[in-house]
Amino acid sequence: MNDHLKLDEFSRRRFISTAARTCLGVHLFPLLGSSVASGSLISGAKAKSVIYLFMAGGMSHLDTFDPKPKKKDVMGPLEAIPSKADDILVGQHLPKTAEVMNHVCVVNSMTSKQGAHEQGTYIMHTSYAMRGTITHPSLGAWAMKMAGRINPEIPGYVSIDASPEMTGGGFFGAKYAAAPIGSASEGLKDSRRPDHVDKEAFDRRLALADRLNQQFHDRYKNADVKAYEELYQEAVRLMNSEDLKAFNLNEEGEQARKLYGNGRFAQGCMLARRLVEHGVRFVEVQLGGWDTHYDNFGAVEGRCREFDQAYAALITDLEKRGLLKDTLVVVATEFGRTPEIKAEHNNGRDHHPSAFTCLLAGGGVKAGYRYGETDATGSRVKDAPVEVQDFNATIMHALGIPHDKEIYSPSGRPFRVADQGKPIMDLFA
Repeated sequence: MNDHLKLDEFSRRRFISTAARTCLGVHLFPLLGSSVASGSLISGAKAKSVIYLFMAGGMSHLDTFDPKPKKKDVMGPLEAIPSKADDILVGQHLPKTAEVMNHVCVVNSMTSKQGAHEQGTYIMHTSYAMRGTITHPSLGAWAMKMAGRINPEIPGYVSIDASPEMTGGGFFGAKYAAAPIGSASEGLKDSRRPDHVDKEAFDRRLALADRLNQQFHDRYKNADVKAYEELYQEAVRLMNSEDLKAFNLNEEGEQARKLYGNGRFAQGCMLARRLVEHGVRFVEVQLGGWDTHYDNFGAVEGRCREFDQAYAALITDLEKRGLLKDTLVVVATEFGRTPEIKAEHNNGRDHHPSAFTCLLAGGGVKAGYRYGETDATGSRVKDAPVEVQDFNATIMHALGIPHDKEIYSPSGRPFRVADQGKPIMDLFA
């Protein structure tokens, strides 16, 4: 291949996006995500879509979903409160979440060997350890590759306030990456023909682009080049699609806005519900700020305040609309926090990958169920350990994606959606 075609994924995406905006008045960068399913899915899978809520920074399991009320030296000033699920306690700053825990499966026995943020986040999103020689596809990219779109008119994989590096297509290529959205209230930017480009001018420019593209494609036979040609076609289709309204939160009524609240994460959860309602396969919403080395209890209270109403609203709303049964809602984080409270750091907690908690709800998993257990201080997994790869295999199994299906990278190496992980079948109803 000629040197000027040897662009990495991000560079190729940026180039084609800039060209599209300049020539056509439309931004193609957020439209990446097209795919056609390859391979057969597991029959009987309940989930059609996944809403993946990532708590960036390392959410303290002890202050949220694995409290130890008998250990005051571990809990500090925090109290535990009962929930609507038998045998499940939550931290005192999650009162609204406590009311929906009868719909939730709590996995208290998560464990990882990755104790740094970037590495821990990467393995949660890809099932693989970071390597300098390869970029692995994210879970959403695997979902697109193996399950495909539900609605062909709009992107099948969308990320909201999430890192592009963690929601990419990896060696699958750019078209399997998430369509990124910054602020949920702004929706999918540059997806409409701008006012200064009338239809006649747009059609003329598109025809010119088609002619130039054809000459280029005739000269360079390359799969990546072909993929970006398809983006133009997708852009036009999306611009004319009725389903573009899925990205517009202005269509939400006052009752829904009151239910979710006004925070940024709340808006992201509301948009996620709208997207799965319109047939988006995989949506990630990120809530950062969980890195509580300093002032753990003040920081956790603030994070829980933003999470609590939005998460409870999402579960309630999906259930009310009949969507929870076929939507898997995941709450994940890269690791937990230490039982030890650092007085010298204003009562902070450090990184703790040995034991932490993640949540699943809907999509065929057991409701009001607690799986696994940590020891009396929350330091180590006592029963039924769940590796990151097993957790990810469980998510994919809910979608009907087989954990043992191998797909080969461009270098010829076989990869599985969750590496060697296997789904935890006890989590399914």
